[in-house]
Amino acid sequence: MLITELGYFALLTAFVLALLQVILPTIGVIRNQVAWQRLAPSLAWAQFAAMITSFGALIAGFYYNDFSLSYVAQHSNTLLPWYYKLSATWGGHEGSLLLWMTIMATWCALVSYFSRGLPLSMRARVLVILAGVQLMMLTMLIFTSSPFERTLPNLAVDGADLNPVLQDFGLIIHPPMLYMGYVGMVVPFAFCMAALWEGRLDAAWTRWSRPWALAAWGFLTIGIALGSWWAYYELGWGGWWFWDPVENASFMPWLVGLALLHSLAVTEKRGVFKAWTIMLAIFAFALSLLGTFLVRSGVLTSVHSFAADPTRGLVILAILGIIIGSGLLMFAVRGWRLTVESQYQLISRESFLVI
Repeated sequence: MLITELGYFALLTAFVLALLQVILPTIGVIRNQVAWQRLAPSLAWAQFAAMITSFGALIAGFYYNDFSLSYVAQHSNTLLPWYYKLSATWGGHEGSLLLWMTIMATWCALVSYFSRGLPLSMRARVLVILAGVQLMMLTMLIFTSSPFERTLPNLAVDGADLNPVLQDFGLIIHPPMLYMGYVGMVVPFAFCMAALWEGRLDAAWTRWSRPWALAAWGFLTIGIALGSWWAYYELGWGGWWFWDPVENASFMPWLVGLALLHSLAVTEKRGVFKAWTIMLAIFAFALSLLGTFLVRSGVLTSVHSFAADPTRGLVILAILGIIIGSGLLMFAVRGWRLTVESQYQLISRESFLVI
């Protein structure tokens, strides 16, 4: 189908746009050129359009039974109802990563729109950080996990079908909500890194990033709740909560995200816990990536794991290492600027937060 070729082209376009979104605004920040900094929002929206086009093309491939796509042939067939064809789009490794990238582009576009009141330099820095993460993930998607690989010349007459366990309403709503939370944690991380980059370690960045942290944590909460509901009635999944590795992988960023929300509020209002807040912002997103790695790599055995690939998991682990390493390096280089603006009593809300 021509539309699936369009999807692959859109994916490549998103890669180029992400690269430009990293390079051009960075030059604008370094040279203090306003025009180049203003390119960041436009590039973010263009990348969002490209990712939506690519994801829509894959959905069309499932809907119209394009079994020339290897991914469609492996996860669908002609008798599968249309709503399961929709969820089959993210029922395997390649499609779920494309969903991850599309949600990432969505968050980036939302930040671009709702951060219009921010200083231009800060806005450009945040969008550069977001594009940098997107660029790394797109590199993995295109070169190791493309959902647009062809089966030609061995064209399949029919597909192999979606895993029967995944033919459930839970697959339609649970992964998108969970991914909205996972990926959303990149926004506080981006604000944190942008503040360190700019050397602006006052309460402003915490005020700007707090609504985004709350939104991401809210989506993650909904995603975990939906997963528990699905596991409750699915035979063999251990009920509401089984302390399964995949369940724990989503619970860790949820806990750190909750701590981040409280720490952001205290840093904004009282000027304390600045270093702690930065570390929480780094590790909230790092744990989200770690959860993705654990699910995709096959390192841990889980009843909830359906798309394990050790080779691809190593790529995610490498990206995780780059993100944690760059975040901690930035903190080490810029963290000396941190000063405590106010003290707190031994018995106080701040003390209980530390506990």
